[in-house]
Amino acid sequence: MNILFRDEYIVVCIKPAGVVSEEAPGGMPELLRMELKKDAAVPQIFPVHRLDKGVGGVMVYAFTKDAAASLTRQMTESAPADAGKTFTKEYLAVTEGVPEPASGRMEDLLFHDREKNRTYVVKRPRKGVKEAVLEYETLASAGGDPEAGAFSLVRIRLLTGRTHQIRAQFSSRKLPLCGDRRYGAKIAGDIALWSHRLTFRHPETGEELTFRAGPPKDGPWAAV
Repeated sequence: MNILFRDEYIVVCIKPAGVVSEEAPGGMPELLRMELKKDAAVPQIFPVHRLDKGVGGVMVYAFTKDAAASLTRQMTESAPADAGKTFTKEYLAVTEGVPEPASGRMEDLLFHDREKNRTYVVKRPRKGVKEAVLEYETLASAGGDPEAGAFSLVRIRLLTGRTHQIRAQFSSRKLPLCGDRRYGAKIAGDIALWSHRLTFRHPETGEELTFRAGPPKDGPWAAV
């Protein structure tokens, strides 16, 4: 378990791809308790946000209900698409294809089908449809013609947090994430999406904290 920061209120760690982020057998809270009990009493662990099972990267968990409530407020205190949120999440992804333009903003309406566990971009508001906004910047591309197997490394800042948001929004523009067969990737494998950077205020001191970690150096990450 790779722990980046820990005090009596929070723990910041790296979630491996393939591990669920919520409370479940073998999930991150259980793994954290196993790690932390080596040198202290087993703490309570409160999930604050989530990552899809196939996605890895930086996450923060709270040790107290008050700390969890503070972090949750930071995620929800601003309007959904307000870039001034104090809790910000930045991701790295490898896409099949090259985004055009190279940087910009995606704004969509998303509907998540719970039975199929799949999110769709839709054209009109209705029950269950939510606004989804993100900003992106292409950092590198390799492979030339997208139809011949071009890949791009993209940095993404989420301005809303919807289920499968990044995966669905990029797929709807014919830019599925590498390895994401559910959303149209040609090649199977690990989903090339990584929680790269978190910024938030410490729930007790109010200090702004930033934590970052790079993705693996193999698999789709080695393509660009």
